[in-house]
Amino acid sequence: MRAIWKGAVSFGLVSIGVKLYSATEEKDIRFHQVHREDGGRIRYKRTCQVCGEEVTYDDIAKGYDIGGGEMVILTDEDFAELPLSSSRAIDVLEFVPADQVDPILYNKAYFLEPEGTATKPYLLLRDALTDSERVAIVKVALRQREQLATLRVREGVLLLNTMLWPDEIRKPDFGFLDEDLKVRPPELAMASSLIDSMTGEFEPDAFTDDYRAALQEVIDAKVEGREVVQPEEVEEAPAAAVDLMAALKASVERARSARGEAPAGGAGEPTPISAARSAQKKAAEKKAAKAPARKTAEKKPAEKKAAPKKAAARKAAPKKAAEGEKKPAAKKAAPKKAARKTA
Repeated sequence: MRAIWKGAVSFGLVSIGVKLYSATEEKDIRFHQVHREDGGRIRYKRTCQVCGEEVTYDDIAKGYDIGGGEMVILTDEDFAELPLSSSRAIDVLEFVPADQVDPILYNKAYFLEPEGTATKPYLLLRDALTDSERVAIVKVALRQREQLATLRVREGVLLLNTMLWPDEIRKPDFGFLDEDLKVRPPELAMASSLIDSMTGEFEPDAFTDDYRAALQEVIDAKVEGREVVQPEEVEEAPAAAVDLMAALKASVERARSARGEAPAGGAGEPTPISAARSAQKKAAEKKAAKAPARKTAEKKPAEKKAAPKKAAARKAAPKKAAEGEKKPAAKKAAPKKAARKTA
């Protein structure tokens, strides 16, 4: 890496000499504009719109359009007189918790390397930032522009993150923010279930730029004079679903399938879809579960009452037998009456 800036970190009365390096690089594949017929590079001439002459870099100045066709011209001398107190220094202003810095403010990242005998104070600031779990808010001038930035620790190295100024952040102004639309609790619960089913540990190396890889394959095939292998077709995005709940449920099932988990209703663990049911539906299920138990309890006494009926039938049989025994006795008494009449 090549240092793009040299200066010092001003930490109280301590000055730490450092070199600045770009911490990131774009991997985009760049092309030149060429003539289709012979592949010749296309060049553009810098010409003046007033006189039509070609202008060299030495004759180019910066102009600010004030409207009405008028232009204010600024030279290098004008910029040199601007007050940039931090032109060669990174001034530490304060230390704040890292979560108080909105990520939208971050712009570009740079590594800081200690220079010369500044290694010990450099390590002192690095370790102090690590122990305090804070970031340093600093000001620095890069490319003739004063910028707000943060200093934090990454992989044992001080990292400078330049930031946008607050007035450079646009405010969202969209019509739907004024609409009175509310999300129903079951929908929110189902969306939370979908988030849970797709939750994992972030591993940056697991993601790749498929477009850049395919484009590089096309270039390599052109260079080697071989046939370009067509990449696999990308799965088409599903059409927008009218039923939001149905779409959320399908999304949960799809996420579970991608993770190799059992679908809803399978032998695996139940899905978090049940969390989306309302309290009324749960109460209804509890009542339905209690109803069969009551019916069973009612049937048991009925079986006990049937037993006495059979016993009563058994007792009735001896009575009939006793009545049968009395009837012969009545037949014997009949001759006695007849005897009395004869006499």
